[in-house]
Amino acid sequence: MTSNTASPRSTAGSTWTQRGALLFGVVFLIVGLAGFIPGLTMDMGTMSFAGHGSMAMLLGLFQVSVLHNIVHLLFGIVGLVASRTASGSRLYLLVGGIVYAVLFVFGLFTAGMTSGANFVPLNSADNVLHAFLAVAMIVLGIVLPRLGTSRTR
Repeated sequence: MTSNTASPRSTAGSTWTQRGALLFGVVFLIVGLAGFIPGLTMDMGTMSFAGHGSMAMLLGLFQVSVLHNIVHLLFGIVGLVASRTASGSRLYLLVGGIVYAVLFVFGLFTAGMTSGANFVPLNSADNVLHAFLAVAMIVLGIVLPRLGTSRTR
């Protein structure tokens, strides 16, 4: 006799939570790679490793640096690894959402600053995106696991 319920240790994408983590992981990988592609990132010649001096702009909106792009790539890899289990996926979405909430608050105080505090670098567009990501990841980390536990009669 076989069961159709997903086990906590299953392949990537078998629960809604795993699919959510996988989707965020893939998107972060794409964004991290896009930050190094001329044409998608404007003013590539001004990109620095870190700091507010990097004037490279992904899609002409989001201020990026080498460090910023590497963080996106690493966050994407973590998402792919986390998507292998339902519990890892939920943790990734919740903790990732908290990290982006902290980045949003941090960005409110440092965006546009020319001091060493703006080391990522961040601008207003980044702040709006970080707020959206924080809410989306936390909500999905709470809602998606419940989708897998609901039963229809």
